[in-house]
Order: sequence, then C-alpha cells, then structure tokens
Amino acid sequence: MTPITGQVALVTGAASGIGREIAFELARAGAAVAIADINPDGANAVAAEIEQAGGRAIGVAMDVTDEAAVNDGTARVVEALGGLDILVSNAGIQIVNPIHEFSYADWKKMLAIHLDGAFLTSRAALPHMYAKGRGTVVYMGSVHSHQASPLKAPYVTAKHGLLGLSRTLAKEGAKHGVRSHVVCPGFVRTPLVDRQIPEQARELGISEEEVVSRVMLGNTVDGIFTTVEDVAQCVRFLAEFPTAALTGQSFVVSHGWHMQ
Repeated sequence: MTPITGQVALVTGAASGIGREIAFELARAGAAVAIADINPDGANAVAAEIEQAGGRAIGVAMDVTDEAAVNDGTARVVEALGGLDILVSNAGIQIVNPIHEFSYADWKKMLAIHLDGAFLTSRAALPHMYAKGRGTVVYMGSVHSHQASPLKAPYVTAKHGLLGLSRTLAKEGAKHGVRSHVVCPGFVRTPLVDRQIPEQARELGISEEEVVSRVMLGNTVDGIFTTVEDVAQCVRFLAEFPTAALTGQSFVVSHGWHMQ
C-alpha cells in the first residue's frame, strides 16, 4: 500500500455520518482533510476535533449543487492545504415516495445533490490532480447503485449514474495518474437512515421493526447494519492502493445485503 501521509483530501458532506468518519479515517492515515459541508458550523466543528486529535484539517462551507460555491471552496482548499490529492464525493440526502407521488422539485433536488454535486466537485478537483500527475476520486454510491428498491426512484437513478461517471473518469484520468472508484454501502445506521424507518413503514404498511428486520437487514448474512467505520476503512484502502488495478470499479460494503 502507498501511504497518504501529507496528501490533501476533500470530503463533501463531512459534518456528520459517513462523511465525518471518512474524514477522521483519512486524517488518521496522515492526510490533511478539508471538511466540506452545507453546514459550515458543523464542518468547522469536525475540523477542530481532527486538529485536537493531532491531525490537520479545515472546514469549508460548500453547497455541492452551487457551481460557484464548489469552485470557490475547492480553490480555498488548495490554497490553505497546498494541493488536492483525494476527493470523496459523499454529500447526499434521501427522500422516499412512490414515483406517481414524487414531486418534480424533489426529483431535481435529489439528482442535483447526488449527481450534479459529484460532477461539479470532480470538475473542480481534476485540474489540480492532473497537474500533480496523481489523484484518487471516490464517489459514495450505494447498494442501490446496483439494484432498486421501492420508493427511491431518484436515489436509485442517481446512484446508478455515479457508476457511469466513475467509469468515464477512470478512462479519462488514467493518463494523468488519476483513479476513480464507487463505494457502495448497504444500510448504515445514520440519522438519514433513521428518518427513513417511519417513512417506509408508512408507505409499505408495515411496522418500523419490520422495516429494520425485513427491508434493511433481511438480506444481510449476519443481521448487522453496515457501520460508518466499515465504509471509511474501504475508502482509505482505495486511497492507499498503489496501482490503477481497481480503477473504475465499485465496492459493495453491505454485510452481504447485495453481492456482485
């Protein structure tokens, strides 16, 4: 494996949940980390925690659907930390509804955050990586990058789309030493997932306990939620992997919920 000590990582949606743990894991590996989030107070708080633990970090206010905010935030990271070697496009939300009841506004919001955000942050980061002749881009996909579930049409659509973006970047970035990957978690017990439990219970007409046992954990091999640590360690592994052997690939982290 190739150490990432001294490299610079930008993690979006990193004020909480999976993104927060990824930021800490990369900091533990020796990277300087930019905590990018639409919640600037949360981003600054996480950065302060990393610095208190002996790492190097900054908080960056960033709405990943805003082209200017992404460009300005990325430029700030490069100026403050001295470059950009790793991008983790993690920002995301969830809205559940059947297709015939899904509002167009919610559809556009979901695709803007998951897909437009991944494109905009990649486009802003790549010139800095190309100039160095190296870089790693990790998109936060989902088991829903590979299969569908009811009530999640825009989420499934966006997560499938990240596979195409990553594979295209793998082809384009190869001559510049840039790799791309999609990490695809199963259900991770974060506030985002907790909010889905009553929503799915209502829409599916089952109890909240059944949502957890049947919908979220029924297909796992051990009845255990994927953890933020599971996902963060996979991201670190990909950032430290020494060659392009894995570029363009997706990695399912789901306790067997989905196998490919």
